[in-house]
Amino acid sequence: MDIRAYIRTIADYPKVGIQFRDITTLLKDATAFNASIDALALHYADMPLDKIAGIESRGFIIGAALASKLGLGFVPVRKAGKLPAATLSQTYALEYGEDALELHTDAIAQEERVLLIDDLIATGGTAQAAVALIRRLGGVVEHAGFIIDLPALSGMQQLQANGVQTFALCQFEGH
Repeated sequence: MDIRAYIRTIADYPKVGIQFRDITTLLKDATAFNASIDALALHYADMPLDKIAGIESRGFIIGAALASKLGLGFVPVRKAGKLPAATLSQTYALEYGEDALELHTDAIAQEERVLLIDDLIATGGTAQAAVALIRRLGGVVEHAGFIIDLPALSGMQQLQANGVQTFALCQFEGH
């Protein structure tokens, strides 16, 4: 199945020059969504993993479905101020400023093998922050998976340089 055919592109969103890759059109199609989860599950099925960490917000959808399929626990990586218990925070750079991600301090145990999941990787800043959080909690994150890679922005290469093997179901050129 050509997953790309189920992903809508919205020009000039959220600002001029950006081609936003919208996976809501993939999610609403049961066959395409299930095929995506099945393809990710097939790729990761034989890897020794303990948990999946999904990045807010679309990474929650994909990560939770994949965790269920693989029989693993799921951990949400949230934007700052969204988790109710004690958290650890990691800031990261945005084009104009900073943002932060958080994990509950008890979300990941020492040496747990964690697969990081999100819908899309662009520059890799958000994923790098999530990797840093997982590692600060003592987790081992050697793999990260995505529905979409934007190779022109080099996010996958940034993760690979940080010791994380990457995988994406499809690629789109441009930003």
